[in-house]
Amino acid sequence: MKRLPAVAGSFYEGEPNKLKAQIEWSFKHKVGPGFLPQLPTEKNRKRDNLFFIVPHAGYIYSGPVAAHSYFHLVSEGKPDTVIILGPNHTGLGSYVSAWPKGEWETPLGSVKIDEEVLMQLVKESEVIDLDDKAHLYEHSIEVQLPFLQYFFGGDFKIVPIVIMMQTAEIAEFLADAIYKIIQKNPEKDIVVLASSDMNHYDPHEVTLKKDEEAIEKIQQLDYKGLYEVVEEKDVTLCGYAPIMVNLILAKKFNKKAYILKHATSGDTSGPKDSVVGYLAARFGS
Repeated sequence: MKRLPAVAGSFYEGEPNKLKAQIEWSFKHKVGPGFLPQLPTEKNRKRDNLFFIVPHAGYIYSGPVAAHSYFHLVSEGKPDTVIILGPNHTGLGSYVSAWPKGEWETPLGSVKIDEEVLMQLVKESEVIDLDDKAHLYEHSIEVQLPFLQYFFGGDFKIVPIVIMMQTAEIAEFLADAIYKIIQKNPEKDIVVLASSDMNHYDPHEVTLKKDEEAIEKIQQLDYKGLYEVVEEKDVTLCGYAPIMVNLILAKKFNKKAYILKHATSGDTSGPKDSVVGYLAARFGS
């Protein structure tokens, strides 16, 4: 079962060499880290940063911010499995949908689903449905793959999950399940990405101010506070359930939030009268 790319050629370059150049551009951009990360060589390396927040817009807008999270992920070596949590923009599929099996394809090749971890999560969580419909046209997970493939090729597996029912309760169910699965598989190097953009379509300064309210809750690992900010203060970040999951997980694993980069599309490639905010964050010691 193969999931073909839905946004290659639009959100990111559709030709492999141009796509690699676009990823390099993201790292070297003035809003990005400035240079590419190096994979560690030591065999006894230990991963400290288990959870990340990464934006998911077109690379010309959010790529330089996303590069900050990938810089830290790559610097700690190749994970075995990347659980990628994204919001459901299309409205297709069920409340919480995982791609069931097979592989995902991008212009940089194919990545296999970690069916073992996925089935453990389905059993443990009781809220995840095996449902390919939700993923057919959804970009929030797809756009993360080329960044991972650039550094790791196809030598890692993924568990793609999109969330339509973005409530604190759903986040708790998912976080508890992921926590148990990480504990049950100590031999596996598992990383969790929360794919989300921040506030949408306000002027640059308004977006920065609104985003700061959400970022304050992220720094405090206050997932219920983040939910209240989104629901009550008109901060239109789209993947708040994925972020809530990582805030809960960070607390369970005694990790702190580190804000790596906060910027808007006005800082990277667009006008400043109507922007989207982007955040890169890691959760480590």
